[in-house]
Amino acid sequence: MSWAGPNDIPSTSLADNLDKKLLVILRDGIKLIGVLRSFDQFANLVLQNAIKRVIVGDLFCDYPLGLYIIRGENVVLIGELDASIEELPLNMVRVSDAEIKRAQKAERDATELKGTMRKRMEFLDLD
Repeated sequence: MSWAGPNDIPSTSLADNLDKKLLVILRDGIKLIGVLRSFDQFANLVLQNAIKRVIVGDLFCDYPLGLYIIRGENVVLIGELDASIEELPLNMVRVSDAEIKRAQKAERDATELKGTMRKRMEFLDLD
């Protein structure tokens, strides 16, 4: 049996991700992409060339943010993006700000309709 050497153990330090392109997902579901320039012991992050990516179905829109500071308590997930592969699946379509807002509204409306339909059907006690 062979044991993993010190070079085989994945690091959990953010220092390994400095100057790399990262995806950061926040507690409210916002997805940010940028180059990690700095961090502290509270996982507060500084992203350079940051963008906010909004995805609705197969549509997406990127909003440039520039230099962006993220409070560590809002971070849910941090992941390195592989520069050698495409960031998004081929079926994803970049759309304008107005189009993504229309898609978000349609998605919210559909969710609200589903909720009201569920309330109307509660009397059936389908559980």
